Amino acid sequence: MKHFLNTIFFLVLVLSACSQSLDPIDPDYYAAPVKIPIFLAGNFAELRPNHFHAGIDIKTQGRTGLPVYAAADGFISRIAISPSGYGNALYIDHPNGTTTVYGHLLSYSPKIAEYIRKIQYEKEQFAIDQIVPMNLFPVKKGEQIAKSGNSGSSGGPHVHFEIRRTKEEIILNPLMFNMPVKDKIRPSIQTIMIYPVSNDASVTGKQMPQKFDVVQAGIAYQLKINQIIPVYGKIGFGLQTVDMLDGNPNKCGIYSLKLSFDNQLVYSFTMDNFVQSESRYVNSHMDYALAIRSGQRLYRTWLEPGNKLNIYDTVEKRGILKVTDGKIHQVNYEVSDVYGNSTSLSFKVQSREIKFASSEPKGELFKYNKKNKIENDELEFSIPEGALYDDVDFQYLKRSTLPKFYSPVYQIHNSFVALHFACPLRIKATNLPIRLQNKVMLAQVDPTSGKIYSATGKYADGWVEGNIRVLGNYALAVDTIAPKIVPLIFNEKKILKDANVLRFKITDNLAGVETFRGTIDGKWVLFEYDLKNNLISYTFDKERFQFNKNHSLKLEVTDYKDNTSSYKVNFFK
Repeated sequence: MKHFLNTIFFLVLVLSACSQSLDPIDPDYYAAPVKIPIFLAGNFAELRPNHFHAGIDIKTQGRTGLPVYAAADGFISRIAISPSGYGNALYIDHPNGTTTVYGHLLSYSPKIAEYIRKIQYEKEQFAIDQIVPMNLFPVKKGEQIAKSGNSGSSGGPHVHFEIRRTKEEIILNPLMFNMPVKDKIRPSIQTIMIYPVSNDASVTGKQMPQKFDVVQAGIAYQLKINQIIPVYGKIGFGLQTVDMLDGNPNKCGIYSLKLSFDNQLVYSFTMDNFVQSESRYVNSHMDYALAIRSGQRLYRTWLEPGNKLNIYDTVEKRGILKVTDGKIHQVNYEVSDVYGNSTSLSFKVQSREIKFASSEPKGELFKYNKKNKIENDELEFSIPEGALYDDVDFQYLKRSTLPKFYSPVYQIHNSFVALHFACPLRIKATNLPIRLQNKVMLAQVDPTSGKIYSATGKYADGWVEGNIRVLGNYALAVDTIAPKIVPLIFNEKKILKDANVLRFKITDNLAGVETFRGTIDGKWVLFEYDLKNNLISYTFDKERFQFNKNHSLKLEVTDYKDNTSSYKVNFFK
């Protein structure tokens, strides 16, 4: 009894401490990071591949180079430069325990730019993730810190803006802080999905998920074919829904969703925030298989047992309904955006039992809460506990060997089942020459055409091993081809076409570009890498480059299998 009371006292202290560390934030604390009318290309917690969208994407009128301002007083705490992801990004820590993030920037303010450029030259590398000493760069609310761009994995000019609780690593919804965004449009609903969850369950007499289209009826929605849907057993529901904002054609994510069954709330979530480390659970929060098959994003409004996401306000029996009583039941959805605009969908289901012949499993049962593995003389694959969101009838098959590969093609289930983290795979090398041992990789392939989608891993003691994030068909492939370097800067006489910038296109056939190094007259120069366009560029640095003389340029590009290409040219500048 004493131990029990001590445990309760400890929990009270912990909860009290957490509540004190998560004090409310003044909704007017932050200013918008741009001073133009704000229209969003994306909003908070949209369903994205492998992650929730962590902020808002502010359109910049189709242009780059617009001023970007600090949202509140603070100091620059981190500068990150990457050819992918957020591209050029800035992080500002604020006295209230939060951090704001500004991504896909074109450039930084002069003092920040010179600071990070000096570090790039010291380290002789383009990609940098630099923690900045506290108070080296204090900023005031509304001070210009950068210019907007399209760097990294951006699909068009915009500013990605986030607000985080720094210590707790919790991502906050920026639209909770009086951002000047106009929205009087209700969310829209496209389809519902009903899933048979138990072995005896069915939807319209079938043991597969069934989709139903909906149509708008006033401010609400109803089934396109207004019918009572026959179901039986344990079933779950899913909803395809998006939000639209004023003056903006982009489809954004919703803020809250509620599911009621016979007027009893059984499932709900509200997207005020999420824990950064939990973002990959989006693959269970949505219908992952549907997203892979069709690109459609649908909210799964029932929980798989391995989903540990902490955004749910209500989850009765994981949102799964047992419908075996022969009666008609009412199902209601209510969907809202952050500005209180809402819509709803109502329909009915009826319990109607259909007998099915029991079917034998096609593979081996892999449990979501246990370690699972395949192990034989040719292949070893392990799925640790927590990598699956639900139990899987796991199928493994050895296919024939295609001429371009150094192993058979192995079917490791299929790509429609998500892995929460990368899992170790080893394949035995077959007839692999010694000279190719450092060139071989695990390749995800189309078993019919032999087309390769991705490759990873390395050779070790007769096996090729690596970690894979996607299930599917795998074989061993080699990469002996060096990257390609195509100059975009010289005419036929090797005379510069652009007075300010050296540009090259660099591509690789399989392993991918790992490093590149450019020198002029033997000294390293800063080439910037635009991965999505396969471009690298050097802008002549007035402080580091000597003009009005002949120069020698050398560029080397190496892929992840140590295949290297070189390009040399002499020029006058």
